[in-house]
Amino acid sequence: MNATDRTPADLLSSALAADPARPLVTFYDDATGERVELSVATFANWVAKTANYLQGDLAAEPGDRLALLLPAHWQTAVWLLACSSVGVVAEVDGDPAAADLVVAGPDRLEAALACSGERVALALRPLGGRFPQPPAGFADYAVEVPGQGDRFAPFAPVDAGAAALVVGGEELTGAGTVARALADAEAAGLPAAPRVLSGLGYDTWQGLSYGLYAPLAAGGSVVLCRHLDRLGAEAMADRENSEKITFRVPLPH
Repeated sequence: MNATDRTPADLLSSALAADPARPLVTFYDDATGERVELSVATFANWVAKTANYLQGDLAAEPGDRLALLLPAHWQTAVWLLACSSVGVVAEVDGDPAAADLVVAGPDRLEAALACSGERVALALRPLGGRFPQPPAGFADYAVEVPGQGDRFAPFAPVDAGAAALVVGGEELTGAGTVARALADAEAAGLPAAPRVLSGLGYDTWQGLSYGLYAPLAAGGSVVLCRHLDRLGAEAMADRENSEKITFRVPLPH
C-alpha cells in the first residue's frame, strides 16, 4: 500500500499500479469443486464494472446503504470493493427492509424482497454464470454487469472518514477499515506479500479481514475457501503446497 491509501478502493488501485498480473483472489468451493483465480487486473476490472453499474444503472450515491446478503465468495469481494469505490455503505447481512438497495445470493432472495429499492441477484454459479431463469423482482448481476465500462470514476469524491462498512453490528469508516486491516496483518505476523488461506465466512470482521482486507493491505493475496470443512487433512496439505500458502487462518472451534 501507499501512504496515501485511505480506503479499500485506494488499496486496490495501489495493487493494480504495482503488479497487475499477480494473483489477488483465488476462490474454492469444496462443495462443487469450483476454483477461480483472479489477478489484480481481472479483479479490478470486475470492481470497475460493478461500481459503474452501482453508480449508473442503480443510481447509488455516497452514503446509501446496501444490504449485502452473500456468502464468502469472490463476487462478494468484488461488491465490497465496488461499494468502497462509490462511497456506498456495505452492510454485511444487513436488513433489506432498512436498506436503499440489496444484493443477494440465490438462497437469500425471499428475504431480499423486503427491500423497497433496487434489488440485484447473484446466481453464484461457476465463471460468474447467470440464472437459468431470472428471479422475479431482481436484476441478474451476470446479465447487467459484463457490458459496463472497464474504467470507473466516482461522480463525487469518496470521504474516507464516512461510514463504509457494517459487519457484526459494528460500523467502520473507509479509513478505519484500512487501519484495522493493517493492524490485523501486523498482529497476526503476516509475512511480506502474504498468501493467505481462509475458510472463514464473511459475516464477521475476522472473516472479512483475513479473507480480503488484510491480504490486500499487506500487498498479498487470499485463497478464499467455501465449505473448507469438507476437505480432509491430506487434501488440505496438498492445497497449501500447490497454492504456496504462507499463512493459514485458523478455523473457529
